[in-house]
Order: sequence, then structure tokens, then C-alpha cells
Amino acid sequence: MEMEERFDIVNEHDEVIGSAPRSEVHQRQLNHRAVHIWVYRPDGKILIQLRTPTKDRHPNTWDSSAAGHVDSGEDYLTAAVRETKEELGIDVHSQLEERLYVNACEQTGQEFVKLYRTIHPGPFEPCPKEIADLQWIHPDDLEKWMSSEPEKFAPALPYLWHYQKDS
Repeated sequence: MEMEERFDIVNEHDEVIGSAPRSEVHQRQLNHRAVHIWVYRPDGKILIQLRTPTKDRHPNTWDSSAAGHVDSGEDYLTAAVRETKEELGIDVHSQLEERLYVNACEQTGQEFVKLYRTIHPGPFEPCPKEIADLQWIHPDDLEKWMSSEPEKFAPALPYLWHYQKDS
């Protein structure tokens, strides 16, 4: 049997105040940490992923190129490198640029989020437990699609997208 992930619980200042299993953190809507990674191609298109139907949150929706929780005791950058490797099969350690930091809120699922950006043309080895499909899309087309069909996206992606445009 697989051991359940454990996340740090954080206060409103993103300071660790405890830890708990994933299911408890989500059920009780406790503040915790996550990372999102946006992978761009040299031509400016961004990679988005379709979450699998088996995901416990926001199944069958489009999301950031890679995203995931920061494990208990882990820092944001380490989590970003790990998630990109696990989900896309690429090593981006020296190529990640921190772009944004947002406070926990409803749109992020009570997650403090650090958003990173990198440029990588592929190829990718998507994790079949996490990703049902990958798609390159021009940022303007992504913005139009998120506006016209918001239900097709995990809530954090449009929130982060608009937040970074406004900052």
C-alpha cells in the first residue's frame, strides 16, 4: 500500500505550524504549499497538461505544464524540480526562473503558490498517472480559451495567469 503524502500546514504568513496527511489537509482546507511550472517553447508557446480522470481534485481539466504540492520539509524550488521531473520527465534544475508568489486562497485550494517558468522544447515523458494529454498553445489562444470555457481549466491556472499579468 502506498504511503499518503504529508504536507506542511502553514499559517497566513506561510510559516510552518505543523504537518498532516494530504487527505486531512484537503478535507479541512488547511493552508499548505504548492508549485506551478510553466514550460515555454523557444517560439513562445506554452505547454499545458490535461489532468487524468483519476485525479482527486479537478480531474479532466487543463492545468499548468507541471504542478504539485510541496512535501513536508521540502522547499519550493526543490518541489518544482521534482514535480517537473515526475510529471514531464525533464530536468530543469538550473533553468527555473521564479515568476510569482501568491498567498493561499480559494482559487488555489488554500495553497501558497510559487510559479516558475522555464524554456524547454521537449520531448517529454508524461507520467500517465498524472497527465492524460499535453498541448502546446499560443498564450493569446490560451487566454481566449480560459475566458470562453473556464470550466475546462483547474481553477489555479486562470487565477495565476491573470495574477501574473496584473503584477
